[in-house]
Parts: sequence; C-alpha cells; structure tokens
Amino acid sequence: MLTEQLNAPVPGGTGRYTAELLKALRETAPSGWTVTTAATANADRVIRLPRRALVALWERGLPPKLGPHVHAPTPLAPLPGAVVTVHDVVPWTHPETLTPRGVAWHRKVIAKAAATAKALVVPTKAVADQLRDHVRVEVPVHVVPNGVTRLVGEKPHDLPGRYVLAIGTIEPRKGFDLLVKATERLDVPLVVIGPRGWGGVDLRAPHVTLLGKVSDERLASVLAGATVLAAPSLAEGFGLPVLEAMAAGVPVVHSDDPALVEVAGGAGTAVRRGDLGSLTEGLRQVLMDPHHTIAAAFTRASEFTWEKTARGVWDTHM
Repeated sequence: MLTEQLNAPVPGGTGRYTAELLKALRETAPSGWTVTTAATANADRVIRLPRRALVALWERGLPPKLGPHVHAPTPLAPLPGAVVTVHDVVPWTHPETLTPRGVAWHRKVIAKAAATAKALVVPTKAVADQLRDHVRVEVPVHVVPNGVTRLVGEKPHDLPGRYVLAIGTIEPRKGFDLLVKATERLDVPLVVIGPRGWGGVDLRAPHVTLLGKVSDERLASVLAGATVLAAPSLAEGFGLPVLEAMAAGVPVVHSDDPALVEVAGGAGTAVRRGDLGSLTEGLRQVLMDPHHTIAAAFTRASEFTWEKTARGVWDTHM
C-alpha cells in the first residue's frame, strides 16, 4: 500500500483515510496476504527518491517495481494495474475552489487512473455518478464507503460551554467563511479544528477559536463538548467529520452537497450550499433543540466501519 499521503505537509482527510485504511487492511488480511507500505519515508519499503521526483514518475506511469498488488489510497499514484481510490470529483464540479494548478494536476491523474488502473474505489455513489459524468472511465468502479472511528472523550475545560464545531482543512470549498458569519449572527462561539490550507481563508473573529491540527484525544474532547457540528462544504466526496460527530452523539448541520446528503442518510439537518440564510436557520433550529436527531444519527454512524471498508478494498484486489 502506498502511504506517501501521510508524508504530505497537510495530509488532510485523505491522510486520515490512508492511516485508518492501512490499519484495517492489516487487521483483515486474508490468509496468505500481508500488507507492506511504500513511500519516500516512514514506510516498510522506503523509495529513495525525492517526493517531487517520485510524483512526477507516478504521473507518467513509471513507478519503481512494487509488486503485482498495489493499492493507492489517493490519485497521487495513478499506477497502471493498481487499485486507486478517488475521493471526489471537485476538480470538475467546483474548480473555483482549487488552485488552477491543482485542478489541472488532479484532472490529469484521475483521468489516467480511470484509463489504466485495475479498478477505482470511490466512497459514495454520488462520486461514482459524477466521475462518469466528467471522465471517460474504462475500468471497474467500486463504491466502498469510508469507516468511522467512535471518538470518546471528556468535555474540554478550556472552551465555551456551548459552541458550534467545524472540522477540516481551512480552504475555500469548506464554506467555513460563511460559517463565521452565521455563528456571528446567532451569537454563538465557533471552534474550528484543522490546518490552514490554500486560498488565504481568514476566519479570525472575536467569537472564533482556531485550534489547528489536533491529536485524536483532543479531537474526541472537543467533539464531546460541541453543541453541533457544521459541515457547510460546497463539495465533498464523503465527509468523514459528519460521521465522527454522529458517532459521538453530536447533531450535524450539513450542506446539500450530494455526497454529504448520501452519507448523512437523513440523520442530519441539510441546508443549501453557499446560502448564509439557510445555514443560519439550520443552525438555529438545532441549537434550539440539539437532541432531536442524535438517536438517528448514532444509528446511521454505526453502519460505517473501517473493517467494512477494508473488506471492500480487499474484494477489489481478488
């Protein structure tokens, strides 16, 4: 399994996917199979090339020999004959939320994977449908939902007693700038977990606490204290924080992005993407009655496990 995403300056949600999938694949390995990691550092097999040089090779389908069964948990390595996970189709559906260079690169590597991989893995049916709308797909596509780890912790003592929580890399497509305005209107504190990404999104405001990247223990604690999780993304492929919150008993307000609607399964409160009024009203409703969706959300989250994800990925290699 290629784990280069874990070495990225900002691993993001795909980094968490890589780490969780790796652990689950090892725990569910069929008889006679083993899982070996490969990357430029911090791997069982260290590929002794600079990261940029290796990525350039991968783009051209010229990797070091890695064996007959390779799983690439991101399109970073669109290798011929590998199984490649494509997390979203944002470069086509919302290119304005990425850098022009990022759009061009992602379109190139995803298109290459769609033509030469053994198979593609996508996290939702929404992504599968969008992928076929925008890319010529010549290989099998398998919908294998992500799992979720239930994070349990004590409520934090250094945060307000009531707050809206957002989790994710701070970049334009996450919609966090709109969330700052909505929580200001509602006079409720906003806590944001996640590293700064690209785009110069400035979330600084008197009612906002920016925690940056945190440990799983700290994440569990902050989740335990949250009144509601907000996921106002313009585009997602899955939306793992939505399920993490549901599993922790935290109600969720999410945008009407197709993947988020699919993952939430009606157990969250959906609002219109990019609509400040809709986001504000959705948050207001949940803040007034934060318990009405918790039972349904907990049940929904219990349907997603990393073991199921790993077994689905194993099936693509058999």
